[in-house]
Amino acid sequence: MYIRVRVTAGAKKEVLTPKAGGFLVSVKEPATQNLANKRVIELVALHYAISPKKVRIVNGHHAPSKILSVDMEKEK
Repeated sequence: MYIRVRVTAGAKKEVLTPKAGGFLVSVKEPATQNLANKRVIELVALHYAISPKKVRIVNGHHAPSKILSVDMEKEK
């Protein structure tokens, strides 16, 4: 499944707010050295109760608007 995410890096509080078709995410980490992207992946994985390895950024690695791919299939 694909999810649209709008990220605010360097925020004072971490917040994951669902909205129509995706999420608004604020993370404390700066947008340098991929720190904010890693934290966004962790927060989305935590929201869906899956491993962070099942979430990946498909589009928008260097932009605030991102598209994430979330693998919701259960392991056998």
